[in-house]
Amino acid sequence: MPKINILPKEIAELIAAGEVIERPASVIKELIENSIDAGAFHVTVEIKNGGVTYMRVTDDGCGIAPEDVKNAFLRHATSKIAEKCDLESIMTLGFRGEALASICAVAKVEVLTKRKEDLLGTHYCIEGGVETLFEETGCPDGTTIIIRDIFYNIPARQKFLKKDVTEANYISAVVHKQILSHPAVSLRLIKNNKQDCYSSGDSKLISAIYAVYGRTFANELVQVAPYESEGITVSGYAAVPLAAKSSRGFQNFFVNKRYVRSMTCSCALEEAYKNLIMTQKFPACVLFIDISPDAVDVNVHPSKAEVRFSDEKKAFNAVYFAVKNALMLSGLHYSLDIEKAKRSIELEKKVENVQSASQLVFCSPQTEPVQTAEPKQPEILPAEFRAPEEISAKAKTLDELIPLPQFVPKPSDDVPKFLPDDSHFSKKTSVSAAISIEDDEEEISEQISAQKFKYINADSFEKKSEPVVSALVSLPDVCVIGEAFRNYIIAQIDDELVIIDKHAAHERIIFEKLKKSALSGDSQLVLQSGGVMLSEEEIIALKDNSHLLDAIGFELDYSQAPMVFPKRIPMLLDRRDIDEIIPQMAQKLIFNSTSAAPDIIDDILHTMACKSAVKQGDINDIKELEEIARAVIGSNEIRHCPHGRPVMFSMSKSKIERQFKR
Repeated sequence: MPKINILPKEIAELIAAGEVIERPASVIKELIENSIDAGAFHVTVEIKNGGVTYMRVTDDGCGIAPEDVKNAFLRHATSKIAEKCDLESIMTLGFRGEALASICAVAKVEVLTKRKEDLLGTHYCIEGGVETLFEETGCPDGTTIIIRDIFYNIPARQKFLKKDVTEANYISAVVHKQILSHPAVSLRLIKNNKQDCYSSGDSKLISAIYAVYGRTFANELVQVAPYESEGITVSGYAAVPLAAKSSRGFQNFFVNKRYVRSMTCSCALEEAYKNLIMTQKFPACVLFIDISPDAVDVNVHPSKAEVRFSDEKKAFNAVYFAVKNALMLSGLHYSLDIEKAKRSIELEKKVENVQSASQLVFCSPQTEPVQTAEPKQPEILPAEFRAPEEISAKAKTLDELIPLPQFVPKPSDDVPKFLPDDSHFSKKTSVSAAISIEDDEEEISEQISAQKFKYINADSFEKKSEPVVSALVSLPDVCVIGEAFRNYIIAQIDDELVIIDKHAAHERIIFEKLKKSALSGDSQLVLQSGGVMLSEEEIIALKDNSHLLDAIGFELDYSQAPMVFPKRIPMLLDRRDIDEIIPQMAQKLIFNSTSAAPDIIDDILHTMACKSAVKQGDINDIKELEEIARAVIGSNEIRHCPHGRPVMFSMSKSKIERQFKR
């Protein structure tokens, strides 16, 4: 065995520094955190050449005492903790005492610092861990640290740095996270003598979001009111489902004002958006999670980028219900904005030419006149409790396809809240900003899927008839004007013109009713039916998941394979749709064999709802359209189809009048 050597101090320092300082962005992160811990209200970051040759961080914090300046650059020297028990109550961003020691081991460092009560400040220089200058000097209150030539003494590490532009983007991402996490601190980033970003420090989170992501992103947010659950408080903003992003780079979680990457929080966020966003899209958020420091461990990652909750289920529930509550209370009401496109100028010229030639023809739809009588207020009770004479045997309304949800008047003295319920969790518990997520997207997705198994029982499916949350709303008057392009319902609601996608809306209505019916075990016997021919792989998939099919009301006969005959189907399904639904269910089970049981069932219900819903181009009478419109307006849950497409857009009367210059 080779001889065991004790490494010299300088080599040990370089090895230790490599765990903390990965690139210039790591230096900026540590220095900004020190400035914030020092009580600074204004922090300026200046870099050149991506921070490789020059970085400067200036703050107006408390400064460092002259006798402590040298000690600050010693390893494990810190003012944040003093005893072992302090590790259980960490509320500061830094606490290990490794940052400055690691920085000075791999770069040339210059410090100017002064406390408010001192007449003179301190000028201190250190290179590669070796002191070169220590003197008194005149300087403003606070601390300025200048870093030059990072990794100058580690050529092997220096050659792995990326292009200056890329390293600068990593620094921008770090500054952006600090802006979001501390809205009360004014931060400024200067790249190569040009200001890159600036936050006002007015303590308003929406101002910080505007400074980082811009106006468009800020306008797409829904406020998450402070939600407290079992000692955990969640607040902040979440993007509307229509503004979902193509990656998780816009998911920002701050635990006790520290930016972290948390699979638990990401899983809870995406669960709250389930059935609201398109596939391969991810919700965006800026969420603050305040938790007792003894209930979270921040000392599990070298850069403190990950945390471990003492109770993952509590954290999951807090994030889930906070976001779900905000989304449902917002109503997910999308406004239809009309903007004048560039090509509209040419179109206007063509219209003028046609008008001048007296060739403009006005066409009116060949439909029966709509009665102008006041629309009838919808029945509060569902169809099964109405008097028989109130239900026309001849009228083909939505009630024949699926009963209307029960509408409950909104209480005037209380705001609806979503409370955690074990019925849902059987065991649940700008471009530069996105670059901070370095993990491969597929790997993160796999970790998210694995995390869900902690909170969703994949071996059982509880039959619950009541949803976890239910938005309490009062139903306004709905006047259906007609239909456009055989797919879009045009309706008037008070002073708004509403456009509803009838297929997407009907699909979501059926999905919600199927889910409720399936959870209650309602099904119907099929006395005479034709069989469906399936492949051997499809039959095996159906047999292996017979317990899931049974839970949603399906019973199949495999005795005449490869022909499969339905013996029992969900109550709300039409026999005519079964021939298409069974093969698609089999394919869903084949391709989603690793998903949790609730996810597979949702996919199957999506397919069933899509096949059973009215289609674009179908001819529907005015009563059917009215039923769909009332169901959409009456439930905040029906704002997206099960695949995430929006169901409804609206335009106010005032906006329409502005278009006509009235």
